[in-house]
Amino acid sequence: MCDKEISNNIFSRLPIESSGPSAPLALPVPASVSQQGSRRRRLWEMPSQALCPVIGVCLPMPLLRRRLAKVLGGLAMAGDYELHCGAINDCNRRSPIAELLQKELDQRYAPALRLSAQHKSTEALARWWAAAQHGNDVPGALWATLTHARCDTALQELVLRGIHMLQHQVGSAERADLVRIDTLQEENRVLGRELAQAQSRNTRLTQERAIEMERLQADNLRMRAELVGRDTLLAGLREEMQALEAAVPGLRHRQEQSEHIRVQLARIHELERSLLIAQQQQQRERRRAEDALQALAAASSVTTLADAEQALPELKERSVLCVGGRQSVVPVYRQLIERTGGRFLHHDGGDEDAVGKLDASLAAADLVICQTGCISHDAYWRVKDHCKRHGKRCVFVDKPSASSLERALGGLGGPGNEEPALTASRTKP
Repeated sequence: MCDKEISNNIFSRLPIESSGPSAPLALPVPASVSQQGSRRRRLWEMPSQALCPVIGVCLPMPLLRRRLAKVLGGLAMAGDYELHCGAINDCNRRSPIAELLQKELDQRYAPALRLSAQHKSTEALARWWAAAQHGNDVPGALWATLTHARCDTALQELVLRGIHMLQHQVGSAERADLVRIDTLQEENRVLGRELAQAQSRNTRLTQERAIEMERLQADNLRMRAELVGRDTLLAGLREEMQALEAAVPGLRHRQEQSEHIRVQLARIHELERSLLIAQQQQQRERRRAEDALQALAAASSVTTLADAEQALPELKERSVLCVGGRQSVVPVYRQLIERTGGRFLHHDGGDEDAVGKLDASLAAADLVICQTGCISHDAYWRVKDHCKRHGKRCVFVDKPSASSLERALGGLGGPGNEEPALTASRTKP
């Protein structure tokens, strides 16, 4: 069935929920009304192809349903499409429905009608419509343009084409809006879940904070109770002290004497420490004096070296390592070894030189002289073990003097004796 047949029969078969006496459906009107002067066209004077966009765009469906129910005297039970087609059919002629919708449209879009009335030519009206298509009141501009007295057939066709394409765009935008609404609803659900989780965390943190506050308050009360108890104990001790002072009149004086004795004992301890430091300094000075005397004795024995050179063996560029000995005697040893043709090497036995360097010095020496009285235990056993393993001559000297070294070198024998031996005046340091 075509739309015209549906519109012709829609209100005759329309189910109505009656709320009072029904109004007549149509009134006899002239078939056509001629336009004269600047009179605006009425809704029933428009061509049928213009009624569909006007009613569909300018009248929202809930509003159209309410107005039709008012004319029909009851609630229209038909669908939106049937109501739309019935309204278009009744607006093809002057009828109560057409007059009611005409009044509704004039009242609803009165501002747009006033703006369109300012344009007195078709060209001006066309420019106004072109600009109004990009505004916010497209339905009002559509109603004002199509009912304007200067709207000719060409402009009417242009308006209908524009509103047709605009309806397509609006439909596409509505579908995009639906997609966007679905997306926003999904995001809203996600955000709702996150909000619920955040609220749950906030509630849990609030509960934990409340428990912590209760614990802190309990600790505060406990500390206050301890402070009160401490103050009470302090007051009791003060009372006891006052009672003791009253019972023993000289107690405070004795306390002052005890404090004075403590200070004096601390002073005595300080003086004892100073005395000990002075004694240690004196011992160091005495040791330095002994070293100086030994150096003088060693220097005096240098004069006899020339006489003893005939008794010393010829070392013939051999390396002689002297381990240990006092620093004041080292120059005398060097002079004695070099006069016999040897090369003098020295290691202090671990006092200042690292003991780890002793192995390298032992490896480079042909003859080792060990000062047993001025050497560490570690160095002594290193020297003894190295000479025994490598078959090197080792002479142990117990006294750090030139005469002791002369006697030790004199006991080595002639320069041609190459037999390895360990010779010592003392075997232990």
